[in-house]
Parts: sequence; structure tokens; C-alpha cells
Amino acid sequence: MMYSREVEEMCVVAKGPNHGSAPIPVEGRWVQSKEVTDISGLTHGVGWCAPQQGACKLTLNVKDGIIEEALIETIGCSGMTHSAAMASEILPGKTILEALNTDLVCDAINTAMRELFLQIVYGRTQTAFSEDGLPIGAGLEDLGKGLRSQVGTMYGTVAKGPRYLEMAEGYITETALDADGEIIGYKFVHLGKMMEFVAKGMEANEALVKATGQYGRFDEAVRVIDPRHN
Repeated sequence: MMYSREVEEMCVVAKGPNHGSAPIPVEGRWVQSKEVTDISGLTHGVGWCAPQQGACKLTLNVKDGIIEEALIETIGCSGMTHSAAMASEILPGKTILEALNTDLVCDAINTAMRELFLQIVYGRTQTAFSEDGLPIGAGLEDLGKGLRSQVGTMYGTVAKGPRYLEMAEGYITETALDADGEIIGYKFVHLGKMMEFVAKGMEANEALVKATGQYGRFDEAVRVIDPRHN
């Protein structure tokens, strides 16, 4: 350790009490974190790229400082999906500090990692007060049946009004309108379920029908439109 001459010539003054870092909640315990390995927790966060053309929702399940599970969901530019593919290989097995200082290929994923790091080390995880946290696999369960991200895609113009294209329930195929032309319901296809049916040998049209549902007052529609072509 190198000291300047000014410091070397100073006399020693005793330090007062040193209580250490403030404890943070970590999976049902209060922890005075000093090392990366003191940190555990599952949390979600969102990052964005520099030109703000796309975003990433990142879910990490951290045990003893190690990322044991990572879910990367992206929306925006097409290249982000390939970046997410690489990040899914890069993140697991790294400490949160390593991951913070690793190029995760996409600005949005890097930013999401930064935001999650802050949440985790400040004890702001989803599992801060949950004893032992959540098992590995909890992040994947967030996707639900069919393992598809919860996506909402809507479009609207002054001239023609709103178009519902995709809801959490699935891909919108028909929109129900009342006598005033206002939306009162919609019909959707849960694509994750449909692909599971097809993979199990069901004929495609039958799988389509089985994976179709409706929401709202669809049966009361005065007019039904295809939101992509009408």
C-alpha cells in the first residue's frame, strides 16, 4: 500500500464505533452483506437500449450471489432476440457482479442487468421476505402454459380507431363491436397451447379450434371484424 508523505506524517487517531453495513432483507433473513455471496433473491426488471428502440424484461433467480436462473424477454428490434439467446447462455453461473460487468450483447439487456443488480444488492427483490426464496424454475413459471411471454400489442389511429392485435390471452383473430362501433370483446388463439396440441399429434385446424377462446361480450356483437384486415 502506498501512502503520500502527508499521510505518512500524520499521527494515528482511533476510529470510533463501526457497526458495519445496514442489514438488508434476503429471502426471509436480515443480512449484513459484505460479499457478493451474501446476496440471494428473485427479481424482475426492465432495461432499454440507448436509442430506446427496444426493451428487455429480465428475471433473475440468485442464490448465494450466483445467477442460477435467467429469463430474458425482449421487444423492439429483431436483433434483440438473438442477443437474448446469447445472454441466456452467458448469465447462468455468473455472480451478479460478473454479470454486471459482462457484455450481454444488447444495450437493453445490459441496462436491465444494471437495474436488477441495484434491486438485488439493496434488498428490493420479489423474495426479500420469503423464507428460502423461490426454487429454480420459478422464473419460467411466470410464462404460464405454453411458455410464451405476456405480450400486449395494440394499434390505433384517429381516422380508424383502435385495433387489438395481441393480448395476454393470445393472438387476436376477431374483435366484437356494439351498435355504436365500440369494442365489447374479442376472440383469441393461445398460440402456445395450439403448438403443444400440434406437437402431440393433433391436426392443425382442430388444434386451432381447441386453443381458441373469447373474452368480454363477444356473443352480443352487432359486428365482428378482423383487426388486421378490416
